[in-house]
Amino acid sequence: MSLTIIPKGITLDQLDPWGSVADLGSEILEGDPQAFGKMTDGAPDAPASAAFFGTTKSRFRMIYPFNEQATVVTGEVRLTDESTGRSSSFGVGDSWFVTKGTPVLWEILSDSFVKHYHAVA
Repeated sequence: MSLTIIPKGITLDQLDPWGSVADLGSEILEGDPQAFGKMTDGAPDAPASAAFFGTTKSRFRMIYPFNEQATVVTGEVRLTDESTGRSSSFGVGDSWFVTKGTPVLWEILSDSFVKHYHAVA
């Protein structure tokens, strides 16, 4: 058994640069969103994985390529399910679940944002 502590207050400079969110399959709508991350379990192409993911202030849309449960570690984000129009804002400690195939509009409301997620293909 292994225990991983997910600390509060992780910042982008503590994560590895992953390039533009466009490189991860997102459509950029505003800003120049740069992605940052650090795997905590598995690999990006594994059937199940967990990682920190962060980005800079921006707006982008993505169709979720996996099921995801995530918790905000730093910053604030508004997510809109574009299939229903439902929008919710999330801050530190807030969590959500998104199913694979859901089109989501991301609006990073703070200068930067970091979540920790668990993804299952």
